[in-house]
Amino acid sequence: MFEKIVQECLENKQDGMLARIAEIAPALRMLKNGRTDHAFVLSFDAGGRTAEGALSVKAGEDVVAAYEAAARAGTEPGVVLTEDAGAFALGATMEAAVDARDAFLAGRPVPACAGKAGDKPLSGKVMIVTGGAQGFGAGIADYCAAQGATVAVTDINLPLARETARRLCEKHGPCAAAALEMDVTSEESVERGIRQVVALMGGVDVFLSNAGVLRSGATATLSLEDFMYVTNVDYVGYFICVKKIIPIFERQHAVQPDYWMDIIQTNSKSGLTGSNKNCSYAGSKFGSIGLTQSFAMELVDIGVKVNAVCPGNYLSGPLWSDPVDGLFVQYLRANKIKGAKTIEDLVRHYNGKVPMGRGCEPEDVAKAVVYIIGQNYETGQAVPVTGGQLMLK
Repeated sequence: MFEKIVQECLENKQDGMLARIAEIAPALRMLKNGRTDHAFVLSFDAGGRTAEGALSVKAGEDVVAAYEAAARAGTEPGVVLTEDAGAFALGATMEAAVDARDAFLAGRPVPACAGKAGDKPLSGKVMIVTGGAQGFGAGIADYCAAQGATVAVTDINLPLARETARRLCEKHGPCAAAALEMDVTSEESVERGIRQVVALMGGVDVFLSNAGVLRSGATATLSLEDFMYVTNVDYVGYFICVKKIIPIFERQHAVQPDYWMDIIQTNSKSGLTGSNKNCSYAGSKFGSIGLTQSFAMELVDIGVKVNAVCPGNYLSGPLWSDPVDGLFVQYLRANKIKGAKTIEDLVRHYNGKVPMGRGCEPEDVAKAVVYIIGQNYETGQAVPVTGGQLMLK
């Protein structure tokens, strides 16, 4: 069901309309008057209709001020009609916003936007996960959806992202996740993807910059093409994502300045210590921690915490275990571990480096992500999740 709603919401919305929606929806969702902390906001085409319970706002009129005036009069409108940006359905949950839209389109009285999103740790939060179709991204999205988040699974591989989003909706509720295409190396793609999330859900509370790639090899033989490929995704892509999410966070902060939002980067233990025959990856991750600390200093003034999680090796994941191009295959080919003749030798070697005796799993990282979101006094941190393989000094 939600996949169809996503298509209906985004169909025929050109960049100009998405930009205008991105000016209105993030502010609209953050209104707070005691009954709703903030809302989900679903944009749609009203088609010239009207209905009881909808608030009409004229062109040039301040949408936020109009909504606040209606709330002070005793009603939180479930639908807001604008002359230049279409219609917006509001609800304490994504499902409630969909119900408000459906009631309006059917000509029924629109229910007021009231109540709470839920009592789970991430209830009411909209979370973007880049590279969310598989690996750590999919696992973190799954865990956070179970904790109440509504997740935008973004990936360059849209069909796989849709499969992941469908699975999350089956497990966690009909509106738990939506899939959107995003190439983190393209400013245009990232900006459009973020604006599409805003058009669908109203805003963003957590941006997880998770998309990453790896090409290993000895420095003397590593091609510049492979080096730049890793750098552009893992380092430059992180910068692009942060640059493009800032305007949304600024608009939300302007309405609710005491609310904390989050940028979290999936980094690596290779961002904390060097990695033999893996210079492009380690270099990009080291650099990304520098970005994290710099972003944290800059964005705290708009209510944004910026942190990183640094997982150990996800040995069972596709990055390592892919039989064609996985790291085990690459490392065996590069003779990275002396004496290793088989992939099984490599698995034993890497498990043996971890005091906990196993590789890192997505749930291990997801728990660290939920911790970071839940605290309001840490920013600029790089949190190891390595089973003791790498310990803070």
